[in-house]
Amino acid sequence: MAKILIVDDDDAFRKVLRMLLTRMGHEVTEANDGKSAWGAYQAQPAELVIMDLIMPEKEGLETIQQFRRNKAATKILAISGGGRVDARDILRVAEQFGADKVLAKPFSSEDLALALKELLPAQNVGA
Repeated sequence: MAKILIVDDDDAFRKVLRMLLTRMGHEVTEANDGKSAWGAYQAQPAELVIMDLIMPEKEGLETIQQFRRNKAATKILAISGGGRVDARDILRVAEQFGADKVLAKPFSSEDLALALKELLPAQNVGA
């Protein structure tokens, strides 16, 4: 299974996502904003980073750019419910900034499993 880093400022959402990914057999670490994401990744590199886009301190778009600038050997799944802007618009920008795949919140466990299968083809990603 894969090592996955969840970066999201919503504690409840992170907890649910962590439980879901753990049940799928993945090893999960967390960061509560973009500011702490790079340090968490350096401490424990992950094959996949699930990155929320709208966060305080340092937003996901800026954090995606940091990962790409530093040539992090990870896939990035950008997620967003949109907030003040349409989620589709910000998710398109995330792809331009280097996200490998995007998902609009809320998403189903099936949507997540399909994204993992696409992003981690060499892994047995579970269902």
